[in-house]
Amino acid sequence: MDVFLAGGVFVVAYGLIATERFDRTLVALLAGLVVVALGVIDQEQAFAAIDFNVIFLLAGMMVLAGGLSQTGFFEYVAAHAIHRSRGEPFRLLVILSLVTAGLSALLDNVTTVVLLTPVTLSIARTLKVSPFPYLISQILASNIGGTATLIGDPPNILIGSAAGLDFADFLVNLAPVVVVIMVAFLVIMRLAFARSMDDDADRLDVLAALDPAAAIKDRRLMFRALAVLGLTLAGFLAHSAIGLEAATIALLGATVLMIVGPLDPHEALRDIEWNTLFFFVGLFMLVEAVVHVGIVGGVADALADATGGRLDLTTIGLLWLSAGASAVVDNIPYTATAIPVVERLIESGLTADPLWWSLALGACLGGNLTIVGASANIVVANLAARDGHPITFVQFFRYGVGVVVVSLLISTVYLWIRYLA
Repeated sequence: MDVFLAGGVFVVAYGLIATERFDRTLVALLAGLVVVALGVIDQEQAFAAIDFNVIFLLAGMMVLAGGLSQTGFFEYVAAHAIHRSRGEPFRLLVILSLVTAGLSALLDNVTTVVLLTPVTLSIARTLKVSPFPYLISQILASNIGGTATLIGDPPNILIGSAAGLDFADFLVNLAPVVVVIMVAFLVIMRLAFARSMDDDADRLDVLAALDPAAAIKDRRLMFRALAVLGLTLAGFLAHSAIGLEAATIALLGATVLMIVGPLDPHEALRDIEWNTLFFFVGLFMLVEAVVHVGIVGGVADALADATGGRLDLTTIGLLWLSAGASAVVDNIPYTATAIPVVERLIESGLTADPLWWSLALGACLGGNLTIVGASANIVVANLAARDGHPITFVQFFRYGVGVVVVSLLISTVYLWIRYLA
């Protein structure tokens, strides 16, 4: 009976999250609490399933990003991007894509697009061009760049916490393939948009009037925030040597910035996206119920049977399955559900590393297939629609499908050569 209760709540919750007709945080919280109320798991099991390493890592990075945003740093970067483009629209698209990918790897892709999308819309208004190519490329670049590090994309945070993988592990294993994928992505964007983005000599007058330095609101805070962020990233890299988990390092960095900034703690804590954190809380409880009743174990056994227990077939199959599933539902809930499946496969005797990296690549890159595939996609689409530039499901899919297929082909070759050959 518990299997049907847990499975039913799970399917209904995922369906509601995928349709986006209801707030996903409320859906996840309600579903997590319902499985407790129905007795599928008890409160102690539910609360023990909440991964506070994920929750506090996200909270700390949100405070750091919020403090940096107060300084005008992101507007400063955008103004420099305009200057570097020399009035050429496609060159600007390339620069903004690289900036977005880089910041997504260092902060996280959701925070990056929240901060940069309004800047991109402002740039488009200033240059009197359509923001559509820039917004599409920004979404795609944020998910690609975020794939490279532990903190770049929420699925990676979940995987890192579950598998005991640190910042350096993600950087060493995923950054090389992300660089290759990013080059391929820019080629695809060239083919997709270059001809439709005409140069305009009048834009040179706009460039001459721009002063990047004027965008900085608080130079002292900017340097302090960048210094603290740099030390925090160094802490992630030295995580094993100093014996601290990523969540502790992120919270320490956030606290130090509030002290040395100084930042008003009340305002700094308002920068935390509490709805995202409570979405994770509900999700952890719901997934624990599905694991507890044996559904996840059954899925893992079915996947192992389908691939004959072969590591190569399981790894590549997991990559493409994860990408497809992440395109249908947000890659965060998918990853939370897939992690116990991978753990079960590892328990059956399969090597861990290829499976974890396969899941990370599939979940993060698959989010580029549809507008609902990743949180960053939804954020940009909402901000664009609010500004009068809606991005439809079909419009996004036209560009996302090519990028995802090429990304997965590159990832398949990479996984095979590095871990399976």
